Amino acid sequence: MPSSPIDVFSRHLEHVTLTDATIDLPTLAEVLDTVPDPRCRRGRCYRLGPLLALALLAVLGGATSLVQITRFIAGYDPNGRARLGLPPTARLAASTLGRLLTRLDGDAFDAATCGYVAALTACQPPETTTNTRTPLLGLAVDGKTLRGSRTSSGAVHLLAAIRHDTQTVLAQRQVEAKSNEIPAFTPLLRGLDLSSMVITADALHTQHDHAHHIIAAGGHYLFIVKGNQPTLLRRLKTLPWRDAVLNDRTDEQGHGRREICRMKICTVRPGLPFPTQSRPSRSNAAVPTARPARPPSSRSTRSPASHRAGSPTPSWPH
Repeated sequence: MPSSPIDVFSRHLEHVTLTDATIDLPTLAEVLDTVPDPRCRRGRCYRLGPLLALALLAVLGGATSLVQITRFIAGYDPNGRARLGLPPTARLAASTLGRLLTRLDGDAFDAATCGYVAALTACQPPETTTNTRTPLLGLAVDGKTLRGSRTSSGAVHLLAAIRHDTQTVLAQRQVEAKSNEIPAFTPLLRGLDLSSMVITADALHTQHDHAHHIIAAGGHYLFIVKGNQPTLLRRLKTLPWRDAVLNDRTDEQGHGRREICRMKICTVRPGLPFPTQSRPSRSNAAVPTARPARPPSSRSTRSPASHRAGSPTPSWPH
């Protein structure tokens, strides 16, 4: 397995507008300059943005330690450092860089980098149909624990919003150590335009407040219903699934099990005990879809509008 993640990103180059790297790097430095600088004003030798930009390049190039990052910065092209506003002979101790990185505002850094990447992938794939309806984009909300991360309260857990089609992370937040992903869901999506998005998430986020926020922002949702919503689950089980048309069927093997999923769509009557639009709508009706054969599964909910999204299944970049 290669140490550099560049091979992972190269799969998505068709969605990226490539420009001159000598122009992009100063632009990235300016974006990272918006991150609050935790250092005292007295004694600052270098701007924060260029340091973070070069550190990011080092990690993308395979650096896995502070020593390797500082060596990369010290050995970077002097002309390139000059364009970034750094002296040609910039020297930085690994311990100093480590203290700087640990004091950064992680959410502010995520907001800056996610905005920069989203701007690079702003160009849409070419349309293959003549449909005049506004296409919907799938946006998966999922959480991951960072392998190898160390803090005083345990490993770092992040909640991110990722586009289905380009695997671009549009937003990311760190989950508080003594909390879970639920309180971080709404703040994660608050700064995003959800008017053409179908939000997908696992059963943990099948919450009334989450659905209210998505609907108020003009978006759509696809949520899974399990035992954390017992009343809704009982109502969905009473729908005439045996009479519904089988729309799709998948048979997959992985993680030591075989999983068979069947997708059916069924209309629900008004009064479903879960937030929907003021009038019954196909875009936000909660509809069970998948029923894995092994192990026994719970119901899942689906918004029919998500058929127009790039992919119905949440994905995470590897």
